[in-house]
Amino acid sequence: MAFKWPPPQRGQQPSLEDSLDEIRQKFRGFKGGPTINTLVILVVLGIAAWTCWFTVQPEETGVVQRFGKVMRTADPGLHFKLPFGIETAQMVPTARVLKEEFGFRTAAVTPGQRTRYVQSRSYTDESLMLTGDLNVIDVQWIVQYRIEDPIAYLFNVRDTPKTIRDITEAIMRRAVGNRLGSAVLTTGRVEIASEAKDEIQKVLSEYESGVRLVTVELQDVTPPDPVKPAFNEVNESRQDRERTINQAQEMANREIPKARGVAEQSISEAEGYATERVNRAEGEATRFQAILAQYRNAPQVTRRRLYLEAMNDFLKDVKGVYIVDEEQKALVPWISLDSGMAAPTEGGQR
Repeated sequence: MAFKWPPPQRGQQPSLEDSLDEIRQKFRGFKGGPTINTLVILVVLGIAAWTCWFTVQPEETGVVQRFGKVMRTADPGLHFKLPFGIETAQMVPTARVLKEEFGFRTAAVTPGQRTRYVQSRSYTDESLMLTGDLNVIDVQWIVQYRIEDPIAYLFNVRDTPKTIRDITEAIMRRAVGNRLGSAVLTTGRVEIASEAKDEIQKVLSEYESGVRLVTVELQDVTPPDPVKPAFNEVNESRQDRERTINQAQEMANREIPKARGVAEQSISEAEGYATERVNRAEGEATRFQAILAQYRNAPQVTRRRLYLEAMNDFLKDVKGVYIVDEEQKALVPWISLDSGMAAPTEGGQR
């Protein structure tokens, strides 16, 4: 190994040329070939070591391609592949629920903070729709989906997220356009979301996109800002009408059963009275027939017994008996039926 003479003075920095000459001299001392070959081999080995492995995260599935052809899929963990770009790996989030937002966007937040919504006015081209009665409605919704087949997701459809957005927007506009604006604002939201989900999934399955919808949910359905006051008044009127109808229905549900109960009670009392009268009449008829049979056997005895029974029933409530004579002006008591009452004097009144 050669050294440059004279050596540099103490405190003096060597020049760049001197440093390069010293490095060349050192590398020439190695055995096994020229210096440039050694550097190339080291670089090649480093690149091979760096490109022969990849890591798949827990929520992902790796798709390994060899010169563009799909060879296999890789589960979460450390895996190896052919280096130098012969095999490449793409990561697909198959275990994660992905979402597409329409009419609004959620702002990126740090963990532990609540989700914030971005102002939706810049996305009115997505959310403004025309209903079946030619009203304009601002519909904001969200689509959540999962990737079931990562290979189909990557290669069957070009730009799958954009395809999902286009299909979803077209189907949602048709579902809203087939209904009245009042139904979209009030009772038809769940039905629209369910119908849109079924149709979107049907189209994605026909495309073999490898995507399975999780949910389609309408976040906010409102009229456009310029006509919101008028829509609010209409909604308040409808709510008042529904409240009045409910109150009337409640009163009807309370009064009608009460009236039915009173009617049933009256009917039951009338039926009971009718049954009592019929039974009494039947008893009297039976009694009369029995008396008639006895009368036919012994007329005089039966007639006298009937007379005595009738007089007994009649006289038990009488306090006194008077005989009125046309020639006599005063009442004369004939018989006193009160045991403790003295007979009145002549000319007295009872």
